[in-house]
Amino acid sequence: MNQLKFLEDQNVSSGLIEAVRKFRKTYPVDEKVARRIVEPSIPFYGKDILEMAIAALLEGENLLLTGPKATGKNILAENLAYIFNRPTYNVSFHVNTNSGDLIGTDTFVNNEVQLRKGSIYQCAQYGGFGILDEINMAKNDAVSVLHATLDYRRSIDVPGYDKIDLHPAARFIGTMNYGYAGTKELNEALVSRFLVIDMPPQNEETLQFIFDQMFPSARQEAVQQFIGLFLDLQLKALNSEISTKALDLRGLLAAMRIVDAGLEPLKAVKMGIVNKTFDVFEKEIVEDVVMTRIPEEWTREQVYQD
Repeated sequence: MNQLKFLEDQNVSSGLIEAVRKFRKTYPVDEKVARRIVEPSIPFYGKDILEMAIAALLEGENLLLTGPKATGKNILAENLAYIFNRPTYNVSFHVNTNSGDLIGTDTFVNNEVQLRKGSIYQCAQYGGFGILDEINMAKNDAVSVLHATLDYRRSIDVPGYDKIDLHPAARFIGTMNYGYAGTKELNEALVSRFLVIDMPPQNEETLQFIFDQMFPSARQEAVQQFIGLFLDLQLKALNSEISTKALDLRGLLAAMRIVDAGLEPLKAVKMGIVNKTFDVFEKEIVEDVVMTRIPEEWTREQVYQD
């Protein structure tokens, strides 16, 4: 996709688009990391959210994207890195993520001790966009690194080596879900280093845009049923009738792709949605919702026009 035309198509402010164009020209990407500029697999739709995020990043701020599952947090982060034409560095936080994973650790090269640079170090060095996934799972050792990295001084002390200053194009985008096992409240000092966007749930308009962009040859009658299926599951999850395990937009889009390959739609949806939950009672509820939307007799011809 053309990064800036993608914004124009959504009527994003022309002033912001021009500022992004200037940013990209001001900060060319080092050829060593050009392969890290990755086109997102799913486009993000949402003019207001895009404008808020772009304005913040242009002014050197870092973003924290919050909200429940399937609101497009990681999709937005990937799209922003691509819009700004920056190399992407992904950090998925878990209980074992420590400062060495982020900054780097000692290693032997040609019988010499050298620093094997971590993802945060490389992001700072090359002006990348660091996507800090599930940041509320970070333990204290890792949080201390983030405090220094996200600080207004924009520099990192590397123990045993030297201090490095962040490249002027470097930005960090954190994501967090509420209430997952292993998560915790972020402390005020860390939150104060971000501007926060609370991501809204998906709606018919956002889903229609995604399906139209990804599956232009799909029949609209079928697309409406797939969209309706996702919205039905989202409502049941919001009402606590089911967990969010089956609320998987990537899984639904993957199901659409394998239908295009020739698999029956119902089987594809079972792989992408139904089988994501392992509780027998919950699976029955999800299957009932699916059966109201995706008839068993459907074939590829009911979903795609060619």
